Amino acid sequence: MPAPHGLVRGARSLPRIWTRETLGCRSRACELNHLAMELAPTLPSVTMKFRVSVLLVAWFGVLGCVQAEFFTSIGHMTDLIYAEKDLVQSLKEYILVEEAKLSKIKSWADKMEALTSKSAADPEGYLAHPVNAYKLVKRLNTDWPALEDLVLQDSAAGFIANFSVQRQFFPTDEDEMGAAKALMRLQDTYKLDPDTISKGELPGTKYQAVLSVDDCFGMGRSAYNDGDYYHTVLWMEQVLKQLDAGEEATTAKTQVLDYLSYAVFQLGDLHRALELTRRLLSLDPSHERAGGNLRYFERLLEEEREKPSSNQTEAELATQEGIYERPVDYLPERDVYESLCRGEGVKLTPRRQKRLFCRYHHGNRTPQLLIAPFKEEDEWDSPHIVRYYDVMSDEEIERIKEIAKPKLARATVRDPKTGVLTVASYRVSKSSWLEEDDDPVVARVNLRMQHITGLTVKTAELLQVANYGMGGQYEPHFDFSRRPFDSGLKTEGNRVATFLNYKHEQDAFKRLGTGNRVATFLNYMSDVEAGGATVFPDLGAAIWPKKGTAVFWYNLLRSGEGDYRTRHAACPVLVGCKWVSNKWFHERGQEFLRPCGSTEVD
Repeated sequence: MPAPHGLVRGARSLPRIWTRETLGCRSRACELNHLAMELAPTLPSVTMKFRVSVLLVAWFGVLGCVQAEFFTSIGHMTDLIYAEKDLVQSLKEYILVEEAKLSKIKSWADKMEALTSKSAADPEGYLAHPVNAYKLVKRLNTDWPALEDLVLQDSAAGFIANFSVQRQFFPTDEDEMGAAKALMRLQDTYKLDPDTISKGELPGTKYQAVLSVDDCFGMGRSAYNDGDYYHTVLWMEQVLKQLDAGEEATTAKTQVLDYLSYAVFQLGDLHRALELTRRLLSLDPSHERAGGNLRYFERLLEEEREKPSSNQTEAELATQEGIYERPVDYLPERDVYESLCRGEGVKLTPRRQKRLFCRYHHGNRTPQLLIAPFKEEDEWDSPHIVRYYDVMSDEEIERIKEIAKPKLARATVRDPKTGVLTVASYRVSKSSWLEEDDDPVVARVNLRMQHITGLTVKTAELLQVANYGMGGQYEPHFDFSRRPFDSGLKTEGNRVATFLNYKHEQDAFKRLGTGNRVATFLNYMSDVEAGGATVFPDLGAAIWPKKGTAVFWYNLLRSGEGDYRTRHAACPVLVGCKWVSNKWFHERGQEFLRPCGSTEVD
C-alpha cells in the first residue's frame, strides 16, 4: 500500500548527532582544568563562581567515562542535579550583572532626558553659557561612546562559557528517548494510564511532580520517532485532554492532531484517522499535508466499502471504537512477569506457605556463625529460595556504593550466538565489579557470604554492584549458562524456558575454567518505595527488596544440570533508587561442599 500523501512528514525527526572524543577520565579532567585556566583570565565578567563551576565540571568529567546513558542509573543522574544547580547559580549571577548594567543605562537615560528637555527648549540661550557648550561637546565625544561600550558589553560571557563547558556532559537524545521509554515501561508494567503519570500520582513518592502539555507531547513524539504508535496515541490523547482543560502550552492542537491521525491510521483505525484529519482541517484549512491525507483516507474508505463484507474480529471492532491493544513483543511470559511485578498472580498457596519457616542459620556449624548466627527465612520451598537478614550494615552498604559509583558502566548481557557482551533494552542498569583489593569491606562481605552459604568464594566471580535507572529492570533470564551443560535441551515442552532455542548459544564461562554458575547470592542495598521486585515467572514467586537483607538460591541441580525454574527477573523500579550487589558462585571448588547427586534431577 503506498504511503498516504504527505505522511512521510519529515515525520520522523532525525535526532541530533553528538560527537565526542573518547578520552580517559584523567585526560578529560586535565583538559577541563586547563580550559578553566585559559577561559577565566580572558573574560572580565567571569566571577570566581565560574572558576568553581569549571572545576566542578572537571570533576564531572569523570562522569564522561560512562558516555552518557544517564537514564540507566539513578546514582549517576544525581550528578545532573548538582550540575543544574550550578547552572542556575551561574544564570542568577548573569541576571544580577545584567540588571546592574540596565540600571546604569536607565539612570543615564533619565539624566539625559531631563537635560535635553531643557536645552531643546532654547538651544541658543542654553549654549550661550560656555560651560554648557563645553559639556555638550564632551558628552557627544566621550560620554555617549562610553555608554555605547556599556551597552555592547557582553555580560553573558561568563554564563555562556560555563554553559558551553557543562553542555558537553548533558544528557543526549539517546537519554531522552531512554527516559521516555522508561516511563512507558512503567505505564505498561504497572497498568498506569497517562493521566495518572501526568499528575504524578505514584505510590511512595516524596515529591510532587507533574507533566505539562509540552512534556506529554514530548512523550508522544518520542514514541512516534521510535515507531511505537500504540504509545503515541495514548500520550497524544493525553495532550488533547490537558489542552481541552485549558492548560497553556506552546504545543498547538494542530500539531497534536497531525501526529495522532497518522498514529491511529498506522494502528488500522481508518475511520478515526479520517475524523481526526477533518478536525485538524477545521482548525487549519490551509494545512497542505492534512488536505492530501484527507483525500487519501477518503479513497481508502471508499475502497473498503466496495469490498464484500466479512466477519470482523474482536480486535478490529475494538480498534473502530478507539481502543487499541498493546502489541505483542518478543517475551513469551510477558503477562506473567508483569503481573508478578504488580504483586498479582503470586502462587504462594496456604499449603505451600505452611512449608516455609524462619530459623537461625549457623552455616553448617561455621565457628563464626555459631557465635552470631544469621536470621534465615524461607521465601520459596522448591526450588529452595531463602532470605537472610542483617547481612550488610548501613555503613558497609554506603562504603560499597561509594567505591562502586565511579566505576559504574552500562550493564551488559552476553549475546547467546556470538558470546560477545553487549547492551540490551531489556537490561536497564549500570554495574561495576569490585575486587577485594579495592577496600577491606569487599573482602569482609565476600567472606561473610562464604560463611553463610558454605561455598568457597575462591572460584566465584567478583562482587558485582548494580544501580538501576529510570524504570530500571532486567527481564526474565537465567544466571547459569545453558551450553554445553544442557546439551540435550529440547525446544518443545510446556515450560516457559523451552520457548527459547539455545541451540547456538556459546559457553559463556568456558574461558574462566571454573564451571557453571552454581548459585546466586543477591544483596539488597536499598529499600525501594514501589516496584523493583525479584520475580520468578515459572514459579509464580515474587521477592521484594529490603535493605540489608540477601536472598540465595541454587541455579544448578546437584547433577550439574540447570534448574530452569530459577529463570528470574528484576522488575522495573517504579519509585525509588535500587542498589544491589551479588556474588555468583561457580562449580569448581564446591565438589565436597555441595556433593553431586546420583540422578539427573537431584
